[in-house]
Amino acid sequence: MNLADRLMNALTDPDSAYEDASPDPTSIDDAELGALVAALQAVTEWTGAAASARAVVERAAEARRPRYTPEACRRMFEALLARTESGTAADLALGLSAVERCTGPLPDLTGPVRALVASRLAEDRVSLPYALLAVARLGGEETLRAAVDRLVRDAGPIVADETAVVAALPLAEQLPLVAVDRDHAFGTPPSEDAWRAAAGTSAYVAFARRALEAAADRTDAIRSGEIPYRADKAFTDREVIAVGLAARVALLRDEPWLPALFDRLLPGVALAPTAARTLPSQAMLYELMRCAQDFPTPELITTVRTVRRAVRHAGVPKQLDKMLKKAEAALAERTDVALRLPRLDFGDDGVLRRTAGACTAVVTVTESAALTWEKDGRPLRGTPAPVRRDHPALVTEVRELVKRVDAQLRTLARALEGGFTVDSVPPYGRWRDELAGHPLAKAVVARLIWEVEVAPGDWRAVLPATADGLPEAPDDAAVRLWHPLRSDADAVREWRDLLTEARLRQPFKQAFREIYRPTPAEEESRVRSGRFAGHIVHYRRLFALFRARGWSSRRLGPWDAGDGDAADRVLAAGEWRIRFHHYWSDLSGEDELAVTDQVRFDRRARDEDRPGDGWREVPLAEVPELVFSEAMRDVDLFVGVTSIATDPDWGDGGPRRAYRERASFGELTPSAEARREVLERIVPRLRIADRCALDGRFLVVRGDLRTYRIHLGSANVLMDPDGAYLCVVPAVRGSGGGGGVFLPFEDERLSLILSKALLLAADTEITDVTISRQIGRR
Repeated sequence: MNLADRLMNALTDPDSAYEDASPDPTSIDDAELGALVAALQAVTEWTGAAASARAVVERAAEARRPRYTPEACRRMFEALLARTESGTAADLALGLSAVERCTGPLPDLTGPVRALVASRLAEDRVSLPYALLAVARLGGEETLRAAVDRLVRDAGPIVADETAVVAALPLAEQLPLVAVDRDHAFGTPPSEDAWRAAAGTSAYVAFARRALEAAADRTDAIRSGEIPYRADKAFTDREVIAVGLAARVALLRDEPWLPALFDRLLPGVALAPTAARTLPSQAMLYELMRCAQDFPTPELITTVRTVRRAVRHAGVPKQLDKMLKKAEAALAERTDVALRLPRLDFGDDGVLRRTAGACTAVVTVTESAALTWEKDGRPLRGTPAPVRRDHPALVTEVRELVKRVDAQLRTLARALEGGFTVDSVPPYGRWRDELAGHPLAKAVVARLIWEVEVAPGDWRAVLPATADGLPEAPDDAAVRLWHPLRSDADAVREWRDLLTEARLRQPFKQAFREIYRPTPAEEESRVRSGRFAGHIVHYRRLFALFRARGWSSRRLGPWDAGDGDAADRVLAAGEWRIRFHHYWSDLSGEDELAVTDQVRFDRRARDEDRPGDGWREVPLAEVPELVFSEAMRDVDLFVGVTSIATDPDWGDGGPRRAYRERASFGELTPSAEARREVLERIVPRLRIADRCALDGRFLVVRGDLRTYRIHLGSANVLMDPDGAYLCVVPAVRGSGGGGGVFLPFEDERLSLILSKALLLAADTEITDVTISRQIGRR
């Protein structure tokens, strides 16, 4: 009996036995797999044998595309009907997949389909309407009409339009919408491929515009009094969902008509036409904010910020602030869209002025935005009292503007940095006019190194902040961010020297950026990297960093299925994925600990039969250099920031202490090597230069009482002559901020190393008892 027969026996015979520690599902062909998936739907009790078989079949179906014989199609719908009638959840999308992948003439499904649809329509609340419409069509015109009539009942005109559009689509165009609707309903982010397929359906795209226009027209009518105002009653629940899906499709396509519609719709759902603090539709406001988190645009975020200042409901602004932070982080991942910054009325010189009586507010953008006040052309100290008294709204406006500009500059910097793996920047002409010449964007762009292809194959590097002018090149010439991986060592050294000499701080680490290449051990292991495995880390910090850096991961903890996960991030415009395995360890007091494991890479599958569907694991040697380097840089950051080896307050004993002592003073990672290169340039400029020297992994600082060795990776300190550990926590006065020393990029660990060096060079002047006692101990 082959594997397919044994699995089928386990699923259909409650008394059967199935044991196979390591089954090979590749021996099951696609049609056999389809029959097994259909059989799964008919199982009502999961005995040991059935449960084991289920795991094998579900894993195989997830990795492949099952095909269904006409008989398997019929059995699938009979099983779905039985599940529905028994009150068990039935996934109609599975039935539609069986129809799509049927290997022969479609069997007569009229009977089970009509009964299935009738059973669904009898429910109090009909869920997953797109799937229901697609299935109902298989039952004939009468069945489809019954489904349409039920779905539009009391749902509102927008839903009626949506239902008519989806019902008329061919099955191939319904399926992406079914996938999006199903995942959306269950709180699972729909796949990018499903969204893009839905956004490519012309009839649905036309509906999306009509839906948003109808929603804006309705809020306009409420504002004018044409429709009586009722709090939170502007839209039905189903209309909120329909408009949300339509908005996501339009945002994904970045439709040019969207900004004007959002300028009408967002105030319309957020502000009552009266002085009431209620909203016409709080549900729609939050749904549109979730759309902004999924597919943000600069214009939408700008409109939300404007609305947020005007909302009268006490609790809504705080919720909007939380959602705005997530939307701005997501905008940084949409590199092509994030580069489109509004000017916000700033002049070409990066200055904006607002008059307030006899005084003028001046907002200037250099590295960041700064607010000053003038009177008769003379600068003032602080905000004048008459301005605070007579123009409070203007004071609030310009202060908010400073925050908003800084947020946009951070978003732009993050978007540019995220584009390293795709070289995603506009052509030279647009880059020159809309980025390098933009009154706000140039604050970021000018401090970065760029490469312009002035002639085929001839790349010219330029740092606009220190250049006399930009290179001459055709408007359609390629332009990209410079990366040290693409340059020789001499060129990298020259750029680093220039930044240090010019005291120019970059928006993110570029010239001093770390480089990661596969090691011989990684090439030998082929598909996995263990260079960051075996570290004990603070799990809550790690999980927070995953979210902040755009990684996806399940929350781990002491519960079922909470023991381990592979955090992942998609790079290079969706073509590559990195997976970082980690495991929940245990609790240490109130702290949660995790252990890091291997890193693996996947490439987007490009099977002609499954376009854009799924991933294929690849050897590390096949990963593009920039993708590998940027991905491993993130993992290095995770370990470096969250490891207990860098926690000065860590005091547990046992194996964890042994790990901490080993990792605290171990070999330098690329990020620590980058710190060493910076220190080589700036230590000679310090006032304590004669007391400092770089020695391998350490910055050695000579005090009057002792000599101290500060590790360049962990910033932990050893004291000579006995090698005793010195605990200096960052909260100690004089141990933070780097002592005002210029750094060419932000690096908290580098600042900490310098602040400790400045503190310990004058060890006789230390007044903190916890430190002086350790130093005095022999």
